Amino acid sequence: MRPRHDRSRYFAQKVEETLTGRMCRVFCSIFLSLLLIAAVILFILWLSLRPHRPRFHVTAFSVSPGPSQETANQSSVDITFEVTLRNPNANIGIFYEDAMRGSFFHRDRRIGDTAELLPPFYQGPKNTTIIHGAFPGSPALAVGGDVWQQMKAEAASHGQVWFRLELVVTIRFRVSTWDTHRHSMHADCDVGVAPDGSMLDETKARRCSLYFS
Repeated sequence: MRPRHDRSRYFAQKVEETLTGRMCRVFCSIFLSLLLIAAVILFILWLSLRPHRPRFHVTAFSVSPGPSQETANQSSVDITFEVTLRNPNANIGIFYEDAMRGSFFHRDRRIGDTAELLPPFYQGPKNTTIIHGAFPGSPALAVGGDVWQQMKAEAASHGQVWFRLELVVTIRFRVSTWDTHRHSMHADCDVGVAPDGSMLDETKARRCSLYFS
């Protein structure tokens, strides 16, 4: 049988170990709770400060004359378009560092370039800019030329003709007083027109795809 003083020492040691274990568990619980709270705060800050890409949508596009129209008074095709440029960020502005320019493609064949669409500018958070552009006729879009004949054939067989508008500009983001690196941004917009040259309803306000180089 264990002596009385040994039993007292044994129980005292057990009580001490129990208190120590409880304190360790409480400390670990508090530490993990603080760590979780800090992680949630950092995640929320990251979400609020993470730059979102600009959004391009083609809202108007027309080809004159249309592929099925008579062309007695025109020797080349004219293209006009309207694009909305949206900064979706709530707290981040966007600098467009150089002049925005555009190019037109048909069946991946480059058929011409636009003049300067926009000069360099700053776009504030939650702001939308309207881009108006035109592409006057060029030898590549001559009525009776190869591209024109392809357009007429597509309009006759499929009832629609597809183009790709590419917009190129260099941007950088501003978060408070901190600026990011410059990025060359390309917006690719696929647009379809009916035989009369008007924009297809299914392509109106379609978001353009973006990539950086």
